[in-house]
Amino acid sequence: MQPKHWTLFILLGLIWSASFLWIKIALIEIGPFTLVAYRLILSLLSIGAVVFIKRETWPRGLAGWWPFILIGLGSLAIPFYLISWGTLSIDSTVVSILNALAPLFTIGIAHLFLADDKITAQRMFGLLLGFAGVVVLLSKDINSGEQSSLLGQGAVILATIFYAASSVYARSTTKHSSSVVVGAATLVSATAISWIAAPLLENPVQVPTLPLTWIALLWLGVLGSGLALILFYYLLHEIGPTRTMMVTYLLPPIGVLLGVVFLKEELSLHMIIGGLFIVISIIVVNWKQQ
Repeated sequence: MQPKHWTLFILLGLIWSASFLWIKIALIEIGPFTLVAYRLILSLLSIGAVVFIKRETWPRGLAGWWPFILIGLGSLAIPFYLISWGTLSIDSTVVSILNALAPLFTIGIAHLFLADDKITAQRMFGLLLGFAGVVVLLSKDINSGEQSSLLGQGAVILATIFYAASSVYARSTTKHSSSVVVGAATLVSATAISWIAAPLLENPVQVPTLPLTWIALLWLGVLGSGLALILFYYLLHEIGPTRTMMVTYLLPPIGVLLGVVFLKEELSLHMIIGGLFIVISIIVVNWKQQ
């Protein structure tokens, strides 16, 4: 990857690493379906403003919109619902580990449908090394004895499969659209579905009253699903879905680092070893043989 790709890759990891914390905070006051509805409409407003300012061209006709409708459902609405619902019954540590399955699912799906993103021994070794690093990094929490919901875990795993499949589909169908338009257009369908579903599944839709809840929703909407989507779709077409989805490996170590720096949490040996595994895995997957 070029320096600009590394910069955007790390920035995307920084933004998404804090998302699980803000989801937990928002769920204190509102339900998971209401959370997704607010998050998506704030995302659409933020990216829609960018499209308007840059005078980008929206898709035209059903044929033009159809791929974005499917991507919006598969990469945003459905997985957001699954992760928000699953987070009600499992802790954020487990969610981070399960999200790290996304690159492994992606490389398998990409191998079947993309000619330029095939499985190699080097890539598979790097992906498995990274997943091992995530497990080592969070081994203390895994062994803490806390019980997690099997259904909650299943929901998060299913969400990662949707992420993987949608990223491959987006790579093959949105090559000629800018990352801003792809992000905004996918949000149109996802937002519409979320505001139809929320009143049906959580009636009435709650209006948050706590300032902290609105801060969480603004982070998740403007940054976590607004700016992050622009970065994600840009990287998707620049470096491919397998490499882009490896950003999920950055979420746990960056989360640990933020805790150490800002919350004065303890930096243990297993955190250092797990972090090194993850860094090495990203280097291995992106190493170009001469």
